[in-house]
Amino acid sequence: MNAVPESIPRASAIHDASLAGWGRKEIAIAEKEMPGLMSLRERYAAQRPLAGCRIAGSLHMTIQTAVLIETLQALGAEVRWASCNVFSTQDHAAAAIAETGVPVFAYKGETLDEYWEYLHRIMEWGDGGFPSRILDDGGDATLLVMLGMKAEQDPSVLDHPSNDEERAAFASIQRRLAERPGWYSELAQAIGGVTEETTTGVARLYKMEREGTLRFPAINVNDSVTKSKFDNLYGCRESLIDGIKRATDVMIAGKIAVVLGYGDVGKGCAQALRGMGATVWVTEIDPICALQAAMEGYRVVSMDEVCDKADLFITATGNYNVITHDHMAAMRDEAIVCNIGHFDNEIDVASL
Repeated sequence: MNAVPESIPRASAIHDASLAGWGRKEIAIAEKEMPGLMSLRERYAAQRPLAGCRIAGSLHMTIQTAVLIETLQALGAEVRWASCNVFSTQDHAAAAIAETGVPVFAYKGETLDEYWEYLHRIMEWGDGGFPSRILDDGGDATLLVMLGMKAEQDPSVLDHPSNDEERAAFASIQRRLAERPGWYSELAQAIGGVTEETTTGVARLYKMEREGTLRFPAINVNDSVTKSKFDNLYGCRESLIDGIKRATDVMIAGKIAVVLGYGDVGKGCAQALRGMGATVWVTEIDPICALQAAMEGYRVVSMDEVCDKADLFITATGNYNVITHDHMAAMRDEAIVCNIGHFDNEIDVASL
């Protein structure tokens, strides 16, 4: 990661500040594509309804997120930002936002240790204060607060990480516990609520609620109609093919593609693959969704029966290990396996 020059606040951790100009040009283009946010600025900027609100954002640091950040600022909020994924940051977007003075902690290819450190840093205001809101995607920022509070009462919960992600998260929390006892409880008390963007993060919140460990109100953004029925379906329909092409540059027409999960995301993926000329099969455990797939003309199958027959596999379930090591061992040579969900544990990559 390049050193941050004087023009960028030293509170930020980004890849290359010289990319800010490029980022600013793309932000201007994105503003034309995001009339909803721009209308909010026009209508409410003078009233500054978010004045006094401190927002800790954990959301993919992309050009589109940059438009969101600047909208929050225009409405009066103070913002600190980190990405919710180590690979999703667009470095020119991060540079453009950091140049405006917003503390940004994100670059493409962060280590897991950096990722969890950056999540802590969005919670730490320069005057020693805390955020009043969390804007979360995937639930890691909320998990950090809740797990930190739990560890204050029982440090042994951090003793046995089960994977590299937990190792990095637990180590980061242990450092804060040693440096600032009671910090997580103070942080949780200051937070007035969280908004959660995605299916997997919402599942985490409901689990916390059932267990009685969710200490502040949460808004389920994912299940709002404009998210689940538009972004999940149409957004994924746009991005799936783009992602596959960028990563592999293969021709999709004529191939057999299996979409695992036929929820809103899976529906968009199946449409996109069919539109590119692929033969699309669907796996689905929900009988209503499976029937929907069948009525759309897709063959409904199980992974066990088709793992050795298809060319592309796309997981869109939000569940754990839906593609196992045995499935991958049976696949054709150079089969493409990809996940369009938030976390990488839908595919048992660790077993490889």
